[in-house]
This record gives sequence, structure tokens and C-alpha cells, in this order.
Amino acid sequence: MTSKNDPLGLENRKGLPDALRVLAAGYPREGWEAHGNFDQLTRFWLDRHLMFRRLQADLVADAQTLLDQNSDPARFAIRTSRLASMLVNQLHGHHEIEDHHYFPLLSARDLRLVRGFDLLDADHHVLDHTLAGLTEAANTALQTIAEGGAHIDPVATYLDHVHSLGHLLDRHLTDEEELIVPILLEYGPVQL
Repeated sequence: MTSKNDPLGLENRKGLPDALRVLAAGYPREGWEAHGNFDQLTRFWLDRHLMFRRLQADLVADAQTLLDQNSDPARFAIRTSRLASMLVNQLHGHHEIEDHHYFPLLSARDLRLVRGFDLLDADHHVLDHTLAGLTEAANTALQTIAEGGAHIDPVATYLDHVHSLGHLLDRHLTDEEELIVPILLEYGPVQL
């Protein structure tokens, strides 16, 4: 796991360093789908990233709506339980597959980018910690609602965790996409 003082740590990084963008420079995002090596597996993987971003945005919107007193706490609880569980479980599974299958295959294709895969792996550990905090905050908010207590403070705390996750998740997903998709376009799709 990277240190919070590491400029390349997930909490501090503003993007991939130039040394890890050697392929990305030749494959701008807007041309990815038109490239001959852009396959259905790559599309599926990018769609999963889009799903994670949408789930996080939905969790933010739902919590903010409840805090603005424009929704029913019981409805919020049902929806949050379902969406937060989906986000946490799907992210864990996604990262597991990447760490154990995709990253080893892809990093071997261009040794200049191995450090990038090390960063992405370290990101997964930071995200695991962030997801644990989000889960705890969500459970506290949902328990308070279930008990009929004042839910504003626990939901506000939960919302802070969802925002924090969103910032880290977007940085990670963007960097991951900008490292991996150019490798797939340059060297062709992976065979698992």
C-alpha cells in the first residue's frame, strides 16, 4: 500500500506520470472504440467501471435527498442497503480478478508499465480500506434509521464516506483505463 505522503499514492495522484503514459499518448480516449483491437471484453470492462461510477453517484444523490428531507428514510434505507452492497461486493470481485488475472497478463506485455500495475494494485488496498469505512458508516446510518432515531448525523457521515470513495474511485478508474486500454490496443486483446 502506498503512503499518504507518496505523490503517486491514490490520495495524492492527479494522474499517471508521463513515464506510465507512454502508450496512452498514442491512444487518446476518444479513439478507443474505433480501434481494431477494441473488443467486447474491453467494452465489458469499461462498462463495469461506468457502473461503479453510477452506483457511487446514486448513493450520493440518495443520501443528499434524504438530508434535504425530500425522501422517506425507509425508502433510503432499502435502496442504500441494496446499492451500497452491490457497489462494495462488485468492486471487491472486480479488483480480485484484476489483481490475480488481468494485471499479471497485461504487465508482462510492456515492462515499461509494470510500475503502473504496482500503483493500481496499491490503489486496490486503499480502496478496500475506504470501502470498509463506507460499509461501517452505511451500517450505522441504516441501523439508526431502523431504530427510528435521529438519522441526520449518521447519514451525513455516511455521505462524507461516499464522497471520499467517489474521489478515490474516479482517480483510480481513470488511471486504470488510461494504462490498460492503450496496452490492449497496442498489443491486442488478452486471452484468459
